Amino acid sequence: METGFNPIKSFMDLEVYRLAHKLAMDVFWISAGFPVEERYSLTDQIRRSSRSVAANIAEGWGKRKYPLSFKKQLVDANGSLEETKSWIMFARDCKYISIEQFDSLFPDYETLGGKLWRLEERWK
Repeated sequence: METGFNPIKSFMDLEVYRLAHKLAMDVFWISAGFPVEERYSLTDQIRRSSRSVAANIAEGWGKRKYPLSFKKQLVDANGSLEETKSWIMFARDCKYISIEQFDSLFPDYETLGGKLWRLEERWK
């Protein structure tokens, strides 16, 4: 009998990971257009923080045997997410991204943040 439920076998099966990875790639492509003088500051920072969201989720999954360790990694992921949102706001205010790009990216980070908090609250 098919239940429609797919067991989570890897961090890649987590919806929050898939969304975090997608958003990090969106940030990568958007930041490719930043000015050269921002290469070692804003460009580097926004890419690192956005990737850190996904990386913390994956690392936490590897520690899931210890629920508090997994939850700590999810909290760290949310910290990196909030940092990324701040960098996105700087990119908008410096006019490195358009309002349309901001309006398509920022709400997705808000959604991901909510999903991360719900997962952290409900995990075991």
